[in-house]
Amino acid sequence: MEKNSKGMTKEKSKSPKKSKKKHYYRGNNLRWGSVGLKLAKRLELDSPPNRLFTTALTHPSYLFENPQSGLENNQRLEFLGDAILDFVVAEYLYLNFPERPEGELTKMRAAVVNESTLARTALKISLGDELLLGKGEQASGGRERPSILADAWEAIVGAVYLQYGFQEAKRIILTLLKDEIAQVAKGNYGDYKTMLQERAQKDETEVTYRILAEEGPDHNKLFTAGAFLQGNLRGKGVGRTKKEAEQRAAQQVLDELEELEGRGRDSNDKE
Repeated sequence: MEKNSKGMTKEKSKSPKKSKKKHYYRGNNLRWGSVGLKLAKRLELDSPPNRLFTTALTHPSYLFENPQSGLENNQRLEFLGDAILDFVVAEYLYLNFPERPEGELTKMRAAVVNESTLARTALKISLGDELLLGKGEQASGGRERPSILADAWEAIVGAVYLQYGFQEAKRIILTLLKDEIAQVAKGNYGDYKTMLQERAQKDETEVTYRILAEEGPDHNKLFTAGAFLQGNLRGKGVGRTKKEAEQRAAQQVLDELEELEGRGRDSNDKE
């Protein structure tokens, strides 16, 4: 106890204790310290990610259900990443295909940078497993939804650019999109049947297609096609023409194969 100038005793003031706040996302089993660590490893980044990765992985539905979380959604980073993706792919095509006219380069870029391609790229690195989603979105299959995966992948590109710099963002983009760029260079703009056929040849697997159903009048038919690997149905697609239905069936098989590969890589990371 101390005495003041008037001889009265007074207690020493105690500084308030600092609360140790644990940043834990209930229902998603993620902490700030671990969010994006596996993803950063898969992307071969040389240092742990900062909070930008958390933002990139936060879907608006999570904030809708958790308004007091103190987080931001990934839409602004998605905007930035979209612009970076467009530029990196456009620059690569311009420098590596000097004989292609502007119109063809535009088609090539559109074939590489689109929702379907970006969603498959996200599946390659198991991006869906890292997302912070609202319970409703998660229950309805949000971790595999192409639009959510594509948006999150663009947001990750934006986060990588801001934390690690343009060259690292460029490296990741070109590494993960190299197969798609190779396909469009051959003129396969969204030709999923060719992509699946080439993959099947590498795996020594036979691919066949069959029309499973036809609906509607002759002038407005809707076809359902099945894609078979070694005689087993692996994908279905619906289209206004048989060709379109087969393309969509092939695309579904490719998406499924990418997802299985992503799960395998994630399992290896845990070992």
